[in-house]
Amino acid sequence: MRRFEPKRTATTTYGGLIEKIEVLRSTLRLTSRLERAEIQKLLKQCNALRDEVMLLSRKERFTQAAATRNLTDVESDSMKSSVRVSAAQRRQALIDRSFMFEGVFGESPKLLETLEIAEKAAPTDLPVLIDGESGTGKELLAKVIHANGSRANKPLISVNCGAIPENLLESELFGHKKGSFTGATNDRKGKFESAHKGTVFLDEVGELPLLGQVKLLRVLQSNEIQRVGSDETIEVDTRIVAATNRNLLEMVREGRFREDLYYRLSIIHVTLPALRERRDEIPLLIDFFCDEAAEKLQRSPLELSSRLRTFLLGYDYPGNIRELRNLIFRMSCLAADIADLEQLPETIRPIINGLKLTDRPNTRLTLVEAKKAASDQAEKFFLEQALKEVKGKVSELANKTGMNRSHLQTLLKKHGIRSKDFKVKPALNINTPTSTHAHREGSS
Repeated sequence: MRRFEPKRTATTTYGGLIEKIEVLRSTLRLTSRLERAEIQKLLKQCNALRDEVMLLSRKERFTQAAATRNLTDVESDSMKSSVRVSAAQRRQALIDRSFMFEGVFGESPKLLETLEIAEKAAPTDLPVLIDGESGTGKELLAKVIHANGSRANKPLISVNCGAIPENLLESELFGHKKGSFTGATNDRKGKFESAHKGTVFLDEVGELPLLGQVKLLRVLQSNEIQRVGSDETIEVDTRIVAATNRNLLEMVREGRFREDLYYRLSIIHVTLPALRERRDEIPLLIDFFCDEAAEKLQRSPLELSSRLRTFLLGYDYPGNIRELRNLIFRMSCLAADIADLEQLPETIRPIINGLKLTDRPNTRLTLVEAKKAASDQAEKFFLEQALKEVKGKVSELANKTGMNRSHLQTLLKKHGIRSKDFKVKPALNINTPTSTHAHREGSS
């Protein structure tokens, strides 16, 4: 997902864009009398207009799609209904204020709360700490915060803290003087100096070694840096936005992250929920990425079979938004007219009736097969959960569910479930000699 550009406001209309295009067309008629540099400038303007039209179109389509779902998804519970309306209003308010990911987000209360906090924090210079699983959009949120703040026209410098060797960390962050170490052939600015008056984005800040944490804390306290090999202090004015997929508080308790640095970085602390916690966003993202892939691969937008779309809507996405984007791009490359389950990576391709799709001569499921596959999965899940509750006692489960014990054993065998895997193992008596204990196990 690309961040929303502040200059492209919600007040832009198709009529206004057409006017701009007509002006450009009139100017382009004079290209025979224009210099090459002027022609290049006009071409850039054309490209900018094209992006603006696409952005407006996508935003309108996503907004309409969300509104349609809200109207058709009627809740029987009045409390739930009022919550949905409230979430819809909060989402629309963010869209109207142009603080968004190109309109591509849903109505998850957790996500809306994160965006609302980030929106309030953006105009300030307070440090922001963003946490969340890998692929949830932490870097994108950092860019949106920067773009909506007072430093938007200044540099945003990204630093991947986990990719810098420890012996080069100080040089990368604060720069060095010529001759300060082997290979330092010139004076060099560090990331903080390059981001003066702008923002430094510290990605995966939890990967910083303790020595690097100390030096970072010093910069946050004094707003001064020293290049490696220099005694001169340089004043820097940078805003810090940090991100991590780790639990920094747990690392603090374990002594692997400095407590004082944690509280310096987390004055504003937001969490991006995983994609599986905001499933209403998945259809919007699928459409968005299909358009993006079509543009980049220069092909018509990808069409999905009904069973593929069903799979994508129900999949848990351990890689979150990044994984969904990669899947759409993969299928846009491999599929012909309509993508189906065969274009999914084999590692996540669903198993139907115990067989991989590639093992079946005819890979297209019938409705009966689909219902049976879903029923089998539900049955297996029920048996496993029930066995956990009765601690693996089959007779107790049979009595509890009113099933015949032999039938229950047949079902367990069908799904490859062993009741002994759910039994609570007795604690070993440490006073019993090992040989005697082994003998008793053997005889039993």
